[in-house]
Amino acid sequence: MEIIEEVSSYGALPLLSLNHVSILVKSVWTSVRFYEDVLGFFSIKRPSSFNFHGAWLFNYGIGIHLLENLSLDEYNTMNEPRPINPKDNHISFQCTDVELVKRRLDELGMKYVTAVVKEGGIEVDQVFFHDPDGYMIEICNCDNLPVLPISSSCCLKPKYDIGNCKKVEANKCGLMESVMLESLNKDMMNFSF
Repeated sequence: MEIIEEVSSYGALPLLSLNHVSILVKSVWTSVRFYEDVLGFFSIKRPSSFNFHGAWLFNYGIGIHLLENLSLDEYNTMNEPRPINPKDNHISFQCTDVELVKRRLDELGMKYVTAVVKEGGIEVDQVFFHDPDGYMIEICNCDNLPVLPISSSCCLKPKYDIGNCKKVEANKCGLMESVMLESLNKDMMNFSF
């Protein structure tokens, strides 16, 4: 498998995608249940050479690595749960149906906050809530909002199709601009007026 790419003049690293997010948790068992039952991740094998308790989960093309740290309470000076604040650090997941997400969270008795982002006639619905350790989770339909570079000298990389092992050849920004315009055109065709 060969990937042909041009590195920008800034010397950016040759990245393909986000692989995983590691999270310190008080209880691996409690957090595994949350990430499996609420967010739809599934447990995967982690290296047996690790000498600390944890779990690896995977779905949606991303891994969540849970690292147990029983002394988390020592670092947390707040004994009360943090407020759900959309402007706090968070992990965001794209969903197909925000209303279904809210109904499911209601069924689970979970507190959440909603927000709507409006831009040029496009609306993005967001739902924010905490995992068992107080980490913020966002569920949204963020792909309603097109990714438009600020600079005309962009060099965004398209998603790499691992299944077909296609070469991704970037000719400066021409390929990416074409991919983005094609994607935006398809998105615009899906709008109903």
